[in-house]
Amino acid sequence: MTRILPGVIAMAAIVVASNILVQFLILDGLLTWGAFTYPLAFLVTDVMNRVYGTQAARKVVFSGLVVGIICSLIGSQIMLQGDGYEYPAVAIRIAIGSATAFLVAQMLDIAVFNRLRDGSWWKAPLGSTLVGSTVDTAIFFSIAFAALFNGFSAAAADEIIWAQDAVPFLNVGPLVPLWVSLAVADWGVKLTIALLALLPFRLIVGRIQQAKI
Repeated sequence: MTRILPGVIAMAAIVVASNILVQFLILDGLLTWGAFTYPLAFLVTDVMNRVYGTQAARKVVFSGLVVGIICSLIGSQIMLQGDGYEYPAVAIRIAIGSATAFLVAQMLDIAVFNRLRDGSWWKAPLGSTLVGSTVDTAIFFSIAFAALFNGFSAAAADEIIWAQDAVPFLNVGPLVPLWVSLAVADWGVKLTIALLALLPFRLIVGRIQQAKI
């Protein structure tokens, strides 16, 4: 456990930071600052996978899941004021979507990384992160905001009904549910960071492997 402790700490820090920064909107509400920290979770998973293997990577992922659930539980108890009524900082649908997306996407990331492990050094981290990020976005935004899941709980639907309002796609295109624009913008950030993270992946892995010699 000691050898993967830096990975556990890094994953926990990313999850906590993302849960805090998601409260701060930018670009007319299309993104939050959390969109820029959350994708780094894939970098941590891939580094652990490359250096210590799949079992170590899974342990780091599960540690992040536990931290994320704790953050959601805390957020669900914090009541905010808006438009004359109170609402929880973290709606139950958002909490469920977040936990489900994180676990499924990170496990898929590990599996894809393993399939590509023996190729060029960049193929495994890039391929696994692209697949994981895409699945993460699809699962989270669908569970958290899509009208398809409104029937499971009227109260949960009321908490996120704002995300189903019809607005111009990415603020400029045809009318679509707001959550679709949010998902596409978030996905774009994830893909960009997947590319930018290749350099730190290479440097961090090299540093750790040197230290092990």
